[in-house]
Amino acid sequence: PYYVDINQNLFLEAYLHSSDSNLMLFVDTCVASPTPHNFTTVTYDIIRNGCVRDSTYATYYSPYTHMVRFKFNAFQFIRNNPLVYLQCELVVCRAYDYSSRCYQGCITRSKREASS
Repeated sequence: PYYVDINQNLFLEAYLHSSDSNLMLFVDTCVASPTPHNFTTVTYDIIRNGCVRDSTYATYYSPYTHMVRFKFNAFQFIRNNPLVYLQCELVVCRAYDYSSRCYQGCITRSKREASS
């Protein structure tokens, strides 16, 4: 566990340990939940499908493509739940493969037209 106060900046870093230096990391989704085993019912999106959902989220410079650094403000769920669990999905891509998911950024799904 990591203890922080409400509205305190929470800094995170993910590092890919690999002998292949031509790999890179991309933060696709980070979701918070008041329970450790349910990230679908009561959740808060920090970033989803590469799209930032929390205004306090920010990325930081990384000297390596296989490292990502970001931050957001600590918060609390409704009903004063003292614990918040975080689940992040990262994508590993070939560095400089501009057709890969890592270079697509925010992906919004288009709505389908209802058939008659």
